[in-house]
Amino acid sequence: MLQESQERLININFTGTTQKLHRRLCRLTGQAVAEFSMIEEGDTVMVCVSGGKDSYGMLDILLSMQMRAPISYKLIAVNLDQKQPGFPEHILPEYLQKIGVPFHIETQDTYSIVKELIPEGKTTCSLCSRLRRGILYGVAEKLGATKIALGHHRDDMMETMLLNMLFNGTLKTMPPKLRSDDGKHVVIRPLAYVPERDLARYGELRNFPIIPCDLCGSQENLKRQEVKALLKDWECRYPGSGDSLFASLTNVRPSHLLDRSLFDFSSLKRFID
Repeated sequence: MLQESQERLININFTGTTQKLHRRLCRLTGQAVAEFSMIEEGDTVMVCVSGGKDSYGMLDILLSMQMRAPISYKLIAVNLDQKQPGFPEHILPEYLQKIGVPFHIETQDTYSIVKELIPEGKTTCSLCSRLRRGILYGVAEKLGATKIALGHHRDDMMETMLLNMLFNGTLKTMPPKLRSDDGKHVVIRPLAYVPERDLARYGELRNFPIIPCDLCGSQENLKRQEVKALLKDWECRYPGSGDSLFASLTNVRPSHLLDRSLFDFSSLKRFID
């Protein structure tokens, strides 16, 4: 009965454009999940739902895939209420109850901590994300979750790669699958192959009850916003450049970089007949 209720609510008004986009999102998400072995038989997947378009879309697609998957696994939606002023705390519980998915709301006042430690005008994302990560790891352990699903998409990965290259001097991005430093948790990003524009359009078509992030979402001076604008400009001037940039993340040649820990340059010798 619960599964029938979920399918009815998820597929409501799925005609035309919505159905076509839904199939595309399921295909891209399924491809990422399969290629990186994100979800396995018997898993309990903790789906982190913030109230934004990305996490709503991720939960929606994972529920659809779960109904048709050849393996058995559980999904539980988790939201972290950070006690931001004016946060509409009723929206997510009402939505999650409506679609019939098990959920847990964790309340932790990280807002006050961030505001106390970060000077006015400085970006809050770094500290906020570290606090969230620690709390979510604790919740996952309490709930017995074997995987933690985050809603980062393809654009997030490209932006992170450029941010690290330009400002941190490292060539890395958000991996589709990550084991925590203590080895107790596995983080997955099922939307790794999904473009942000598709999630934005899907959110509009599905009319998700979006909750804006008042803590960091309104900060216009974030470097990430600048990198996002840069990528958008490149795509306008050179259509397909985004696809090429993302493809480069899967086509790495250590011998054509400068990291001596990845390639033994010192042993390279010319062949002598």
